[in-house]
This record gives sequence, structure tokens and C-alpha cells, in this order.
Amino acid sequence: MAIANHPYMTEQQPSKFQIRLPIILAMTLAAGMFIGQQLPHFDENIRFAPAGKPGRAAGTLDEILRYIEARYVDTVNTDQIKTGAIDHLLEQLDPHSVYITPDELKAVDDEMSGGFEGIGIEFLMVDDTIQVVTPLSGGPSESAGILAGDRIISINDTVVAGVKIDNGKIFKKLRGPKGSTVRIGVLRGKEKSLRKFTITRDVIPVKSVDIAYMLDSNTGYVKINRFSARTYQEFMEAVRPLVEDKGMQNLVIDLRGNPGGYLEEATDLLSQFFPDGKLLVYTKGRVETRNDYKSNGRARFNIQNISVLIDEGSASASEIVAGAIQDWDRGWVIGRRSFGKGLVQEQYPLGDGGALRLTVARYFTPSGRCIQRDYKNDTDYDHDADRRLKNGELSDASKIKLADSTRYYTGQGRVVFGGGGIIPDIFIPIDTSFSNNYYYEIRQHIPQFASRWMESHQRSELPPDLAGFVRSFTVTDGIINELVGYAEKQGVKPNAEELKRCRSELSLQFRARVAKILFGDEGLYTVLNDDDPAVEKALQVLRSGQPVATRK
Repeated sequence: MAIANHPYMTEQQPSKFQIRLPIILAMTLAAGMFIGQQLPHFDENIRFAPAGKPGRAAGTLDEILRYIEARYVDTVNTDQIKTGAIDHLLEQLDPHSVYITPDELKAVDDEMSGGFEGIGIEFLMVDDTIQVVTPLSGGPSESAGILAGDRIISINDTVVAGVKIDNGKIFKKLRGPKGSTVRIGVLRGKEKSLRKFTITRDVIPVKSVDIAYMLDSNTGYVKINRFSARTYQEFMEAVRPLVEDKGMQNLVIDLRGNPGGYLEEATDLLSQFFPDGKLLVYTKGRVETRNDYKSNGRARFNIQNISVLIDEGSASASEIVAGAIQDWDRGWVIGRRSFGKGLVQEQYPLGDGGALRLTVARYFTPSGRCIQRDYKNDTDYDHDADRRLKNGELSDASKIKLADSTRYYTGQGRVVFGGGGIIPDIFIPIDTSFSNNYYYEIRQHIPQFASRWMESHQRSELPPDLAGFVRSFTVTDGIINELVGYAEKQGVKPNAEELKRCRSELSLQFRARVAKILFGDEGLYTVLNDDDPAVEKALQVLRSGQPVATRK
């Protein structure tokens, strides 16, 4: 997976891995890509002590490190050497057993616990100035009176505008313990004098459910970006008004780019779709005995037909959801072959304040499939999505190579396969028609350009409602030319030939960002999904009423 910057940031630490979606970028920490039993923080006094005597190698390693510290010709960072040695040790096991340093652990905990402590804004950098995209609902910035579009000029009386401050330093300045305060100075609109705010930091929830809204009068759409400690609760809170107020009967669950997380959050969510006692997944390992996870019989909503969207970035808990839906013929799985992670990790605290995340078991879908990709003979495991793109699999379903030819059977007798991910029931090829270097360079400037463009246009000039916006707002050649000029000032050299190929996609991205400014996340996703072939196919099969068992 390629490293990239997310177009929108909160005070939460930025994520490391880009999910390979052409129009929706969903970010998460690599460490979030695990299925682990949802254990609370371990007692600091508890230490995992394997049986047996200390090995000679461990003593030798300590001895070598002492010699290096005492006698080596140059000054070295022994902590860095130790971390490198630990990483090399774990690389001999599997790609998902990892050492988390003390510095990394806080960010990982924030990501998976579903919250951090800060002032609660979503922001982006526009011309070296922090611009508020939106104050998070119910957060301290909203309460203090911060508005979308405000430009942050100073933090604690230190100027942060026009000084090329990086995101990491911004996070450190804005984040802090709950109850502490931070002073910020902002410019609003065309005002010339700073407005001063003192904001009391609080716990800010990190959403795992990005959006929930109605695609049509019967069908809801929910986008889940990870399975954190609050995902099931967020899902229930998001779906309730769709069912009770808007009459939702069918549901599209978008798990594209979702790298997984807690196993129990996935199984709790699945329980909403199955009667009591249905096997959803089971785990077992060398030491771990088989553990069955079954539906709990507490389905609160009468959700009828389901489509699950997956792609090459959908992993672990996402694959558990898709696998259970597929194995029990409960709904349609649509998209491209999933990541292929079938290993279960547990996290153990270490004496240095870090943690060991260790693979302890494999998980199996209800039909008995383990969908873990081969890693022992794969020197390029982390770049499988690039490999799939190059070998044509992402564009042509016939080029999917079965890693395991063993035949497994769904509840109604359909044949499915394991090893290497969940193969969808309906394949949606990736659209590479607009992909070129110019597109990827200019795309990253669209959020900032959209923000600047909105500053020079009155909201009254634009459609007042979302439906009208989707129906009538078009991107003119003049807007595209303005975007090209803005990007050129940021160092993106114009390329007329490549611009022709990606113009329609740039227009879509710009419309989506303007819709977000005007109508929030529902605006963003409504525009993107209106031109999304996977969402269109999901709606088509749900409207058809065609039984899942007749799929080919």
C-alpha cells in the first residue's frame, strides 16, 4: 500500500497507509490491521512470561549491545538498534506480528479506542495556513464558536500561518490532556483583526462510521472505515434513524479500504443480520483451542436485503463480515478480491512501555475457509495491490488466481474458495481510464482549491439543497483552468494531454469537495456515490429482488 497524505486532517495523528480507492481515501494506522480479542488495557504489573530458561541468544544479544555502547568507534543510537533487531526477529514469523514502540502506542490506542484528547476540528492546509474544514459536532471548538472556514493564525500566541509548519507540529500544539486549555487566534472571512478563543480540550471521538444516509426510499448506505472499540455502537446509532424515521429496508455496507480491527465489533455487527446461534467465524491456533463466534439473537432492526462492498484494501474484520454474509447467502458481496488477512493477533504490554502484537490464531469463515494470503514465499507482501494492478486482476476477474483450489460450500450449496481473500459475487473493475501522473499530482490540491474557490463565491449562488446541487451543479472549463493554475503555483507542471484523460474525474472530485463544504459528509458521499459503479450495482441487485442463491 502506498504512503499518502489524507486531504483532511484532525488533531489525530495522520495515518500511514493509503487505501487504494480512486475516489474515496480512507486512512488508518497499519497497526489497526489486526483482528484481536477486544481486551482492555492489561494491568501494568502483568507480564507475559514464557516457560523455559532464558536462551543463550538473548544473553549474547545483550552482551553485544553493551560492547557497542562501551567501545564502538562512533556514537550510535542503541535504542534504534534494539528496535531494528526486534523488527527483524518478528519478520521471521509473519507480517502482522509487530513491535509497537512506546511513542507509537498512544497513537495506536487512540485509533482503536475511538478517541483522543484535543480541540475537535477537521482542518487542511491552504497556502501555509490552517483552515478549519469543520468543527466536530459537540466538540469544544464548536462550543467555543469556531466556524468552518476560519483560518488559524496563532496557537498559544505563536504564529503558525505562513511559516510552513508541518502537520505533526500542529497536532502537538492542538492536542493535550482533557481539561487543559489552548489559545488560538483566527481570521474569519475578510476580517482584518484576529478573533481570540480559549478552548478547553476534551475527549474527541474518532469515528469509524464515516456516514449513513439513504440512497433511495428503501435503501440505506453505511461507510465503515475500521472496526474500532465503538464501531458496533456507532453503527447502531447511525442505522436507527434510517430505519425508524426513513423506512430503510435494504442496506449497502461499504467496507472498501477498511483494514479491520476488533473481531468482536465485527461479530456484534453481523448479529444484526442473523438469527440467534448462527456461526459467524471461528478461530484456532497451536495453543488457542477452537473458539466459535455465533450471532447473539439481539437483532434490533428488520434489515432485509444486504450488499457488502469490498476491494483489495478490505482486510481482517472486513473479511469476516463479507465472509459470513457470503457463506450464509445472506447478501451480495460486490467489488474486487479482498486483502487476504486471516490471522488473529493479541497485544501484550512490554516493560519499555511499548507492546507486542503477536499472531496467536487463524480465523475461519463459517464454511471453513481461511483466507490468509501466502506470506512465507512472498517477498513483496505489502505491495500486493500494486501487483494485482500490474497483472490485470483489478480490471479483469478472469485473471484472479486461486491460491487454494479447495472447494467450500455456502449454506445453499454454492462453491466458494479460500486462500488469498474473499472473491466477490459480482466483480467491479477498477477504473484506470483517468490514472496518470498529472492526475495524482493535481488531485491532492483539490480540497485546498475548493476551499479558496468557495471564499470568492456566495453560497446563495449555489443550489440551496443537496438534491439540487447533485442535479444541477456543473464544473465549467473556467473552474478547471483555475484549478490548473492553482496547482501550477504549488509546483504541479501543467500537462494538457493528461488533463484531457482525467478532466471528468477532477470535476467529480471538485464537486464532491464543494458539496462537503456546503452539506458536510453526506454531501461528499452523495456526489461520489452518484457516480460509483459499485454502489450503482448494489442498488440494482437490491432493487431486483433476485435471490442470492441464483448468483453466477
